[in-house]
Amino acid sequence: MKSTNLPLFKNTKRLVLRPLELTDYENWVQAYSCLKPAQNEWDETNWVDSELTKKKFKELLKLQNKQSQQDHNYDFGIFRKDDGVLVGTVRLMDVSRGIFQNAYLGYRIFNIYWGQGYAQEACKAAMSIAFKDLKLHRLEAGISPANKRSIKTAKAIGLRKESLSKRRLFVNKKWVDVLLFAITKEEL
Repeated sequence: MKSTNLPLFKNTKRLVLRPLELTDYENWVQAYSCLKPAQNEWDETNWVDSELTKKKFKELLKLQNKQSQQDHNYDFGIFRKDDGVLVGTVRLMDVSRGIFQNAYLGYRIFNIYWGQGYAQEACKAAMSIAFKDLKLHRLEAGISPANKRSIKTAKAIGLRKESLSKRRLFVNKKWVDVLLFAITKEEL
């Protein structure tokens, strides 16, 4: 286990990626209260009020901090620079060290902000954190074959399609296929 005390954040032209903080509570509630109906099987709609309590938010922060201290997952809010609005999240998850030096890249832009290029910008910043700050060698993303927007994002940020992984994830009470995309530090 490798614990990191690096200040993990990244500024881009329009965005700031950083771990959520307690002062982000109202912004977080707003983000999960203003969503359109789910647009695909991976998308979300508004959360119910019982999931948007300050207690739940503190639990989330505690879990995210613990997982980053354990070098297992790194979660980042994606904030617009101009107004500080939380537009999504990006995650470096299931970090594997040893001979692998790998993590999975997960990203979600809240559906009211789709089509503005935030996913590409945020994922490029997360890749920089992964390769430069966390010293990883490889990132992978598993994407539903039906999620055309996410596939477009993966290709746009330089990930290459490696394979179709049959029945890889258990989602909505069934095993689903995912396309595996990847990039290594040398390809960046």
